[in-house]
Amino acid sequence: MKLNKLFKPAGLVGSLALGSALSAVAPAAMADQEYLLTVTRPNQLHVIDMSTNKIARTCDIPGPFGTGSIALSPDNTHAYVLSNGTKDVYGFDIRNCDITFKAEQSSPTEQVISMQSITVSADGTELYTVQNPVKKLRDRFEVEQPRLAVFNIADGMNAKVVRTFPVDRRITKIATTAQNEIILGGADLKAINPKTGEIRIVTKLANWEKGPLWLPPDAFAMHSQGEQADEYIMPYVTAKFDSEEWNFETAEWWWGMSRVDLKTGKAERMETIPFEFIIFNFITDPRDSNILYGSFNTLSKHDISQNKTLAVREMEHTYYDLNISGDGKTLYVGGTSSDISVHDSDTLEKIGSIQLTGDMSTSDLRVATIKD
Repeated sequence: MKLNKLFKPAGLVGSLALGSALSAVAPAAMADQEYLLTVTRPNQLHVIDMSTNKIARTCDIPGPFGTGSIALSPDNTHAYVLSNGTKDVYGFDIRNCDITFKAEQSSPTEQVISMQSITVSADGTELYTVQNPVKKLRDRFEVEQPRLAVFNIADGMNAKVVRTFPVDRRITKIATTAQNEIILGGADLKAINPKTGEIRIVTKLANWEKGPLWLPPDAFAMHSQGEQADEYIMPYVTAKFDSEEWNFETAEWWWGMSRVDLKTGKAERMETIPFEFIIFNFITDPRDSNILYGSFNTLSKHDISQNKTLAVREMEHTYYDLNISGDGKTLYVGGTSSDISVHDSDTLEKIGSIQLTGDMSTSDLRVATIKD
């Protein structure tokens, strides 16, 4: 039935009532849609509707499994995945599984591996990887200088490198700031300008100058998934000794982090909570930057303003990573196996589970928010 036929017999009062009803349902119709993204073996990208915790669609990724590293376009409609043993990059429209981008990084004379390192420019026009190249000669392999590689996303299914810049070794997770600097998670946290190759120190880690009583930090950037708080977190472990003799048994052991605000590019480095158990990665509650959650054999909640662990829940098995809903109420803990454990963020109580078709291994757990 046409809307104008509804209005005529009802008169002005009926029209106003219907208008009010339509206004009442409009906000729900325009709500942002959140999707949880992860990759499972043998090599599939899963798009999970977070309003129902059901798989909305599954996209087949060409080539053998890589590490499951995922980068999102700024509008969150496209996901870029490292595949083929992390040699290639594929881009997907997560709304329909269409493959829109392909970059083969290796050649007959050079093998290229990108360990977790993938991100997209702030304007969505370029894709970046850190390439670890090896030259293949007749009688030997030669390890070459790692480099930041830049691709034009508009090149689609035949994307080639348009420029490169030398970078450090040991770089894993990378991210893009609003100023389009690329944060490089390595021995120290650095940032590179992808137009000029200029590099700056963000925070010193391996080379920090904290004094003779502090152990240089052991930093790890396998998973940094701070899209809900618009940040990059690199956790580390350190120790404070009671003398320069460095007695490890009497030392104070700490978790710490270098955290970068991706809106401003500014960073903070701090010791956060006492080291009591292993944590593979941290995420921040989008409602309160002092509240962190961590995962591995436990799911944990921490208040870094008090250097205090608030709650710990033992998990059924190891989970490498976690993410959080945009309202901060629900935690999704994944990686390692074939299930995503769903928890209330206030209590850490388990409230659900999402079963996948294969194990996630080292895969990311990303949240893509598509605005209506």
